[in-house]
Amino acid sequence: MTIRHLLSHTSGIGYTTWSAIAFKIQEKTQKNEWEQPLLSDPGDVWHYSASTRVLGFIVEKVTKTTLEAWYQDHIFKPLGMVDTSFAVAAGKQSRLATQYRRGEGGKLEELPKTPIASTPTPPFRGDGGLYSTVEDYSKFVQMLLNGGTLHGKKILSESSVKMMGENAMGSIFVQLQPDADKQRTKPFPLGAGKDKFGLGFQIASNDPAMKAFRSPGSMSWAGIFNTEFWVDPVKHVGGVHMMQLLPFYDDGAIRALRGFEETVYRELK
Repeated sequence: MTIRHLLSHTSGIGYTTWSAIAFKIQEKTQKNEWEQPLLSDPGDVWHYSASTRVLGFIVEKVTKTTLEAWYQDHIFKPLGMVDTSFAVAAGKQSRLATQYRRGEGGKLEELPKTPIASTPTPPFRGDGGLYSTVEDYSKFVQMLLNGGTLHGKKILSESSVKMMGENAMGSIFVQLQPDADKQRTKPFPLGAGKDKFGLGFQIASNDPAMKAFRSPGSMSWAGIFNTEFWVDPVKHVGGVHMMQLLPFYDDGAIRALRGFEETVYRELK
């Protein structure tokens, strides 16, 4: 297994939310996904997975610091992402969005509130746990659109950003992931069977059915509560579309994303 396999989700590691096998193994053994036998040989199949969690372990091991500290020093502070962290300061918690789930008959039900740390406390996850805002995340998207630099602050080299948006999985394709945990997800993603995956991003294919949306070669991904973004290097436009709703890939959430995206491209001059 290589770093490239981890970045492209072709490592063979699974995720209990989308793999019934990983879910059953964890249920019986209490082992985390990255501690379980691989679902496939590295490079053979695309499984959305806890690979990014493993990458977080590697970053902390190599840098000899925490993900929170490394992210703040090397990404968030240089980009002016003042509201992004693994914690939410006490004075900012009133700004937290309410979380919902789709209940019976399609009605939205408010999820129970859980305590949120006001100071960053380890362990930190490479695959989730950050709090942010549309404004902050838009700065990250702008940095990628600008080839790794924003307002004179260089986060990545232009060649690195280009490589991140190239096919990193060879002849295989992104596959539809089943809903092993139906409370948290529906099958996903859009573009399954056609799109490729780069280093951290799904890469849009040249699909005629997608003509009204992002350009071929656009990079994208999403978070479990239907937080979506894309980076279109052809039209030089990016989008950030955030909500706090389960399940992931809720029909209404995807309709809203597509409506937003279609409007953006229709109005481009």
